[in-house]
Amino acid sequence: MKRFFHYSILSVLLAGLLFAFRPQLQPPGKPSANKPKNIIYILADDHRYDFMGFTGKVAGLKTPNLDRLANEGAHVRNAFVSTALCSPSRASILTGQYAHTHKVVDNFAPLTPGLKFFPQYLQRAGYKTAFLGKWHMGNTDDAPQPGFDYWLSFKGQGVYYNPTFNINGKQVAHGDSSYTSDLLTDYALKWLNSLHKDKPFCMYLSHKAVHSEFQPAKRHRGMYRNVSINYPQTMYLTASDTSKIWGPKPSVVPEGKSLKVNMADMPNWVKQQRYSWHGVDYLYHGSISFNDFYRQYCETLMGVDDSVGRILKWLEDNGLAETTMVVYMGDNGFSFGERGLIDKRHMYEESMRVPLLVRCPAVVKPGTKLEQVIQNIDIAPTFLAYAGLPKPAQMQGNSFLPFLKGQSVPWRDRAFYEYYWEADFPQTPTMFGVRNGRYKYIFNHGVWDANELYDLQTDPQEVNNLIRSKEHQEIAQDLRNQVFDWLESTNGLQIPLHPIRQKRFDHRYQGTY
Repeated sequence: MKRFFHYSILSVLLAGLLFAFRPQLQPPGKPSANKPKNIIYILADDHRYDFMGFTGKVAGLKTPNLDRLANEGAHVRNAFVSTALCSPSRASILTGQYAHTHKVVDNFAPLTPGLKFFPQYLQRAGYKTAFLGKWHMGNTDDAPQPGFDYWLSFKGQGVYYNPTFNINGKQVAHGDSSYTSDLLTDYALKWLNSLHKDKPFCMYLSHKAVHSEFQPAKRHRGMYRNVSINYPQTMYLTASDTSKIWGPKPSVVPEGKSLKVNMADMPNWVKQQRYSWHGVDYLYHGSISFNDFYRQYCETLMGVDDSVGRILKWLEDNGLAETTMVVYMGDNGFSFGERGLIDKRHMYEESMRVPLLVRCPAVVKPGTKLEQVIQNIDIAPTFLAYAGLPKPAQMQGNSFLPFLKGQSVPWRDRAFYEYYWEADFPQTPTMFGVRNGRYKYIFNHGVWDANELYDLQTDPQEVNNLIRSKEHQEIAQDLRNQVFDWLESTNGLQIPLHPIRQKRFDHRYQGTY
């Protein structure tokens, strides 16, 4: 009995000492001082902004892991790219610069010597860095790039099955029907497992999916074969008497109001593009039907969603979920029949708008919805700000970290846009434009065609071009001036050119020089 009494006294004293010297809990919203501020950036190719389960846009589409990012973090509802094309957008993400500044204006333009990528700054600050996946930029092929301690990439667009990866300079082939989205995630987890968990890291996971031609993982093939397709109401505005009708031809908007259309001022390049590689009447030169195209896109997206889930699970299993900023984004949007178009490149909403989700429990409240205009040039400054680093002078974007924290700072209310004509796809002209909360202005450069002005509040489908409207001339003039003031103030008053060596790809003059 006496021995038990002594043990009890000792237990009480020990408990008191442990309580007195217990670690102080951090207030909600503040990172723990001893946990590194890690960064995981997951980039999907051609992922349209509203093709996620939680948006309700696509009947039956399930993306539980992307939905989780939105539910447990922030959904940036007005995220836009400054150029809706793979290489220019990816260069803007890495450099924080517009395409006319970094000069990677299309998928063939070489990298400008001296460009600085945001991982280089993180690397100098003590971060371990890794790049895994699609690089597809300039003249670099799959060679390792500066700023990354670990490198895994592939040539060009890569392949979905049995890829060959360049891993730190060594070519490694994969067989047995191995699937690229899964393999990239396998290597990502392997790299994460090699790290010291008390040191900061930045991982850039760049998926090939969901780039055409779409090939889902075997486990996802056919899962959406019977899904209802949300055919856009504007799909048949440019149809000819030989156009195939893929679904019910709508005549009114769901609310029962007539769709106001200005066909006279719909640009001719839009009408003519219907029968091209990027049009619904001859998409990919007739190699696939629109319905299969739509459903295979959804099925291919499932591999990306699975990848996000595996990354989140690793963070939880390793106690790093709280202070790791996970950002999911698309490099550009994608059309599915709007105005008879597919693909991206143009400045319409479905092309320039992208999904952007941010999860970081230490700084972002669950269910946050950001309405600010965020562009791809803002990604690099935001990552550097989270790591406690200043924005380099050459970066043209800004950190939106304050908004993620629930703070208010001065910010832009518009997005600027540029696209440069490509020899492989001559059906889309060079264009410059600006989009604010109400209007969008598009200057179609170098073609005898209409410029465009849309009231996004009354015409969200962008088919009633107001460019001739007398009541809107001052608005059009002001927006056009804003476009050229932007270009002039950022040294963009030139069309960056580079040599064109390949034969023509368009079906009208394919194989010629």
